[in-house]
Amino acid sequence: MKKLLSVLLVLALAAGFGFAKGGGESSGGREFVTIGTGGVTGGYYPTGGAISKMVNKKGDEYNLRVTVESTGGSVYNVNAIISGDLEFGIVQSDRQFQAYNGTADWEGDPQKDLRAVFSIHPESVSLLASDDSGIQSLEDLKGKIVNIGNPGSGQRGNATDILMAAGIDPDSDIKAEGLKAAEAAGMLQDGRIDAYFYTVGHPNGSFKEATSGTKGVHFVPIEGVPVEALVSEFPYYAKSVIPVSANYPGASNDGDVNTFGVKATFCTSANVSDDVVYAIVKEVFDNLDEFKALHPAYSVLTAENMLDGLSAPLHPGAEKYFREVGLIN
Repeated sequence: MKKLLSVLLVLALAAGFGFAKGGGESSGGREFVTIGTGGVTGGYYPTGGAISKMVNKKGDEYNLRVTVESTGGSVYNVNAIISGDLEFGIVQSDRQFQAYNGTADWEGDPQKDLRAVFSIHPESVSLLASDDSGIQSLEDLKGKIVNIGNPGSGQRGNATDILMAAGIDPDSDIKAEGLKAAEAAGMLQDGRIDAYFYTVGHPNGSFKEATSGTKGVHFVPIEGVPVEALVSEFPYYAKSVIPVSANYPGASNDGDVNTFGVKATFCTSANVSDDVVYAIVKEVFDNLDEFKALHPAYSVLTAENMLDGLSAPLHPGAEKYFREVGLIN
């Protein structure tokens, strides 16, 4: 009987340190939530860090502590949000659309508990090739060693979309690699791949590394009929421009490069509490100028355009704030 009572006491104490309803782990009244991002060289990781830094300044006021986790990217983040392993995640706008509507990686399994919070910076589908590869267009990728991104990443889906639109089968027409973006820059400089795709906001650490090496490299334009087809078919794609001249002096391009892209979006689950979501949205939007100063890719952000590109329903905590400040009726 004493043993049984001891076990029950231990279980009761353990339950007291369990998960708070609608959010992350709770300790001493403070709730802990985690933002899933992407690779450390990409735009998602510093974005998550910027959000957590702002909220944690008022952690005592909100009884909230936000941490950041480097992850495999958009698909991983969606799945981890839905399973409860993450409270928040940064997700490409196309992946948000596909997850909520049950297409692509979620074919026939719509993630109806996914909730949008706000959108962030635009992301361009960027293709960097070595000068000695002879790659000047999408057509030139045939027979080359091309990194299309690690499984579960947004850029892998984007790369596959544009290759198929251009009549290039990624399984047979190219030698496709599945590296993370953090590995791709070094592999390109070492001559172990000919080119790599990366969907990201600019400037970006991976491309800065790749354009600063001894091997000459250049951004390949992604334009013409394939882009027109994608932009007309999918609501989450739009034409964009890579600002090469201002950000990558080591690239051998003469000027900026045309491409297409998506937006980074901040997502959560319907099961995360309204108070937690409201606190995060309030800190970012009340201090938007401070947030924009944390990364060059945020310079184009406005409160209004941070509600663009959202295809999952708004989380009620976000909706409450946006109504209060008049961003939605």
